[in-house]
Amino acid sequence: MTTTAATDAEESGAHPRFAEALRALGLEELLARTRRFPEATRTAAEAAAAIGGELSQICKSLIFAADGVPVLVLMDGASRVDVERVRAELGAGKVTRADAAVVRETTGYAIGGVPPFGHRTRTRVLADRSLLAHDVVWAAAGTPYTVFPVEPKELVAHAGATLVDVREQHG
Repeated sequence: MTTTAATDAEESGAHPRFAEALRALGLEELLARTRRFPEATRTAAEAAAAIGGELSQICKSLIFAADGVPVLVLMDGASRVDVERVRAELGAGKVTRADAAVVRETTGYAIGGVPPFGHRTRTRVLADRSLLAHDVVWAAAGTPYTVFPVEPKELVAHAGATLVDVREQHG
């Protein structure tokens, strides 16, 4: 890792690997907007409280296993992922929530700090359309204490995500 990325990461509070990924993607401006909080932003509710925003403005980065293969699902913080919809979208036989070890192995980050991109390995990425309801959403910056704001369309593009409808429907 370059010294500059390490310095940027220290200043922003972002995880050094995520800072390096942003630099590689030419997205240093996202690093400059990263905010570190003294209280954890591990859950969508904690992150929304920290930024003073709505739960649905938080982008959760969730790892699932589709027939044993990790897949990243980006979901707004107020919604839950419908694994049956994910299964149908991927044409998989079985979709389950990945355990903490698989999340860390796949992304390089711990649950509660997984960013929407800049992972250790390339995975298939699905982004729920609900994220597009906002001008700006907030996502983890690689640690349970840091988040960054990003336009949803920019988020989808940088994550290499396919837009889908995979949230639980109520009513």
